[in-house]
Amino acid sequence: MSEREDFLTWVKTALYDAELALHNGDAGPRRALWSRQEPVSILGALRNAHGRQEVEELFAVLERSFSDCTSYTFELQDYDVDGDMAYTAGLEHTSVSMDGRPRSYTLRATQVYRREDGTWKVAHRHADTVAE
Repeated sequence: MSEREDFLTWVKTALYDAELALHNGDAGPRRALWSRQEPVSILGALRNAHGRQEVEELFAVLERSFSDCTSYTFELQDYDVDGDMAYTAGLEHTSVSMDGRPRSYTLRATQVYRREDGTWKVAHRHADTVAE
């Protein structure tokens, strides 16, 4: 398998599973996939976070907010791998309860990854709501 194929398999398995778990109220798998090295950042649809402490705080907020995910799909638009760096760009289609209220939405999401000790880690996320 090529480096690009290996990365894509990781996106479709470990990364997908972590996002699904988050939308069911468990941020543990997402935390495990995020870099422990600075810089890390999120420009999020809900709020922004810069640095490990703020990223952890945001994950805790999301974990408390999300539950009962009935659908999560990631529609990959583009991706690339160049050495120890990679990115994905796509649409996240989600139906979930947020603070106990059912919601469905689509986010445009771009993420940047770096390979650390042979494992892909998320270093940056930018997501915003697609206008209806």
